[in-house]
Amino acid sequence: MESVLIGNGHIIDPANNVDEVGDILIVDGKIAKVGRNLAADANNIVDATDLTVTPGLIDMHVHLREPGFEHKETITTGTAAATSGGFTSVVCMANTSPVTDSPEKIKHIYDIANRNSEQQTSPTANVFPVGSITKNLAGEELTDIRGMLSAGAVGVSDDGVTVMNSALMREALMLSAELGFPVMVHCEEHNLNADAVMNLGETSQKLNLVGSPNAAEDIIVARDIMLAELTGGHVHILHVSTAGAVELVRWGKQRGVNVTAEACPHHWILTDTEIEKQGTNAKMHPPLRTQKDIDAVLEGLRDGTIDAIATDHAPHTPKEKALGMKDAPNGIIGLETCMPLVLTYLVDAGHLTLKDAIAKLTCIPAEIVGIDRGTLSIGAVADVTLIDTQKVAKVDIEKSCSKSRNTPFADWQLKGWSVMTIREGIQS
Repeated sequence: MESVLIGNGHIIDPANNVDEVGDILIVDGKIAKVGRNLAADANNIVDATDLTVTPGLIDMHVHLREPGFEHKETITTGTAAATSGGFTSVVCMANTSPVTDSPEKIKHIYDIANRNSEQQTSPTANVFPVGSITKNLAGEELTDIRGMLSAGAVGVSDDGVTVMNSALMREALMLSAELGFPVMVHCEEHNLNADAVMNLGETSQKLNLVGSPNAAEDIIVARDIMLAELTGGHVHILHVSTAGAVELVRWGKQRGVNVTAEACPHHWILTDTEIEKQGTNAKMHPPLRTQKDIDAVLEGLRDGTIDAIATDHAPHTPKEKALGMKDAPNGIIGLETCMPLVLTYLVDAGHLTLKDAIAKLTCIPAEIVGIDRGTLSIGAVADVTLIDTQKVAKVDIEKSCSKSRNTPFADWQLKGWSVMTIREGIQS
C-alpha cells in the first residue's frame, strides 16, 4: 500500500470542525487517520511543522479556455497554475469554442483532463466542467441539461453573458429544483451595460469611458433570486461586486430562497480607480466598483451572505490586453494569487478567521457544486494543501504557470503562500 504521513501540521478542516496541530495518514489515496502522534510506517513522510494543512482548495469558477482558445490557456497550463496556487480542484466554465453545451462536450472536457493528468509527472488539479444554460450561449434555447448532468457536469452557467430571457431562466431553475444542481448566473442587464468598459462613476467620467451602473448587476440578481423562490431551484450568483447585490442575496437567504454567492479577490480589494493605474489589466465584467461596494462585499463575506471565494481566472494574451480599454477582453488571471490575497487582505486584515476563509475555499464550494472533495474526513479522497501562512513573497508574474500574464497584482508583496499540494495521495 502506498502511504504518506503529513506530520505535525496545523490542520484546519472546517467540514469536521478541526483546528489543531496533528498528523494525517494517507493510504492508497484516501485519508486513513487524522490525529496526534500517529505512528506509521509510511512510504513518504512530509514534515508540516509550522505549516497549515487543509483540504485541497477548490476554485469553483475558472476559465481554462480549452477547447478553442488554447492561445490564452490550456487545461494543462490552467491546472498547473491551479496546483501552483494550492488548488486541487477547479470548476471550469462553458464559454469555450465550441461552447460546452452538450453531453458529448462535457465528456470531451473530461477526456482532455484525464489525458493531461496521465501525461504529467506530478499531479494536476481535478477538473469539473459546467455546461451552458443555453445552446451556444445564445440565450434562446435550453441545452440538454439532463444529459450534461449525466455526463458529469456539476452545474450550468452562461458565464460571460446573462440569460436575458426570464422564461428560459425559470425553466432552468425548475430543472434545478427537480434534479438538484446549481444554476450559476452572470448578472448584468445587457441593455444597461452596452459598450461599458468599467464601472459608472467619477472615474469613468474623468476618463471619458462608458460605465456600467450597479443597477445592471442588481436587477438580474433580484430577478434570479425571485425566480429561484418561485421554482425552488438553486441559484448561485457569480462574482458579486455591488453593495446592492450583497443586500439582495442577504434578503433572499432571509426568505429561505436556495441562493448561494461567491466573491473574487479583485472585487474586495481594488476600486475602479485602478483603471487609471493599470488600464486593461484592471478591466473585467462585472467591473471594479467603489470602496462602498468593497465594504459591502467584505461584510457579506464576514456574515456568510457570500458563501464562497472564487477567482474567475480569465486568461488573455498580452496582445489582446494591449488593444485598449474599448477593445481589450475582460478578465484577469487569479489562481496563483488567490491564497496570498485571501490571507493578506481577509485573514490578516481581520475580516475572516483562517478557518472561515478555508471553509469558503473547500467544503462550501464542494457542497455548492456537489463534488466529493473539500474535507479531510476518514475515507475521503486525499486532496490536501499545505500553506505557509508566514511566507512573504512578491508576485512574480513571469514565473506564472499560466500562459497569460493579465493581472493587476504583479509585484505586490503578499503574505501566505501554498507550498505543496497532494492530489489523491500523490504530492506535487
